[in-house]
Amino acid sequence: MKIYTKTGDKGMTSLVGGKRTKKNDMRLNAYGSVDELNSFLGLLRSKISAKPISEQILEVQNTLFFVGAHLATDRESTSLTSASIVERSKIEALEIWIDEMDKVLPPLKNFIIYGDDEISALCHVCRSVCRRSEREILTVSDCDKVDDEVLGYMNRLSDYLFVLARYIAKNDDKEDFFWKK
Repeated sequence: MKIYTKTGDKGMTSLVGGKRTKKNDMRLNAYGSVDELNSFLGLLRSKISAKPISEQILEVQNTLFFVGAHLATDRESTSLTSASIVERSKIEALEIWIDEMDKVLPPLKNFIIYGDDEISALCHVCRSVCRRSEREILTVSDCDKVDDEVLGYMNRLSDYLFVLARYIAKNDDKEDFFWKK
């Protein structure tokens, strides 16, 4: 099987279910941003030496494929499969990981300026791409059905990435740099 099909050469692609749509459709923008996030998370994971955190990020990357499949499914003609459903337990796992990291972090008193540490700065890049993905998914949900768990997962994931950035910086003996008003 060849990787190229030439069926998209004129700017069209197929959703799960066969419906053809333009490649700049809001749905494709949304799952394209999710794919971009997944790529950045792969870069982040390649720089993480702590196995538990690396395994968490790998679990997130796997779940993002569920999110992408959910968004790529034309729900008018096709039912979701198990590979396109984000379970509530995925959101709960993020919450557990956030709470575990947050226990060792100092209270947050102001906005943080990013960039003191390459890995924590990369977490913030991932977080901002996650927020954009969330906004694009919300736009899709204005016109098409998107399960609440998808939006909930993306919202919680950005929280996880924010806390992870602080946690990594703290473990590297770095301090948060706060916005000076």
